[in-house]
Amino acid sequence: MLGLLLGSAGLSALAEEMEGPGATARGALYYTDDVAIFSATRRLSLNADPTQPALDDRLMGQGADGVFETALNLSNEFTSAYGKTRLDATGDGFIFMTRTQFTHGTLRLQARHEFDEETALNFTYYFSPDLYLGENLVRKPIPAQGVAAEGEGLFAAEVLSSHILSVRLDQALTRDIVFQVLGRYGLRDYDPAFSERDLSLWTLGPHLEWTLSPALRWVIGYHFERGLADGRFQPWLADDVSYDNNFVSTELEYDFAESYQLSLGLHYEVNDWLSQQVADERYGTYENVYQGEVLLKHTISEATRLYGGFQYSYRTVNTDFSDITNVNVSMGVEVKF
Repeated sequence: MLGLLLGSAGLSALAEEMEGPGATARGALYYTDDVAIFSATRRLSLNADPTQPALDDRLMGQGADGVFETALNLSNEFTSAYGKTRLDATGDGFIFMTRTQFTHGTLRLQARHEFDEETALNFTYYFSPDLYLGENLVRKPIPAQGVAAEGEGLFAAEVLSSHILSVRLDQALTRDIVFQVLGRYGLRDYDPAFSERDLSLWTLGPHLEWTLSPALRWVIGYHFERGLADGRFQPWLADDVSYDNNFVSTELEYDFAESYQLSLGLHYEVNDWLSQQVADERYGTYENVYQGEVLLKHTISEATRLYGGFQYSYRTVNTDFSDITNVNVSMGVEVKF
């Protein structure tokens, strides 16, 4: 829930009833105890990017840092004979205070068309360029031997760009219950040193939104995703990050006072690595991720909102690798223009 609320949906929340152009800005400060998985933890949400790139055990546990987030959302809404349409463009930047190589930005373009009060169609394009994951081992084959020995001991910056297109159909079943079906397709493109990790992915899953009362809203959803990497055709590198992912999420919003809202989220995902290469460190392994979060928002005026949040993530692998935890704490402000 925190990833969703502090993403583009959170940016536009103050302008939900707007008709015509509008803009919302956000500034936030984060503390994270692991810069390597801050991004993956923050985006673990149904409508964000819950299946972040594969993270090798050696890249995790790189230390704490402060992060400054700055974001701007531009939106426009208009009505025609075919229904109501809303367009959003959101630019989001994350500036790391000391581990500056992890600094990155994202772009999200969204279009939502409401055919009537019961049916809506949502389109999203998400672009995350040049995301730095850390200094990782480069696999380079020796053609005569067909093994990765030549690259052994050589390290380089692992950087990738993600392009993801998604579509979601919203259909009201009753006045209070909305059923959603989400599908998405994406590409993750790595720098040449790690080109065997280039992969395509597709996702399919249902969501259910239930307004239990005017003050209480509940969302639950499930995704199945498959990612297939180029490394599955390059057994001599023993580096196939193909996977099957199962993701379950539930989120609750409660307006417990006139100007206060509490959001709670619980998420679980399992990554089953599909590598058939015995020398691959992912051969026969799977990863479990458990995550919880809480977000408190205070509306000062129609144009200004303050918020603070806490995330805790726990990752475990069915091998001798150490379990990984991540804590993120945030505080920020949203302003509508």
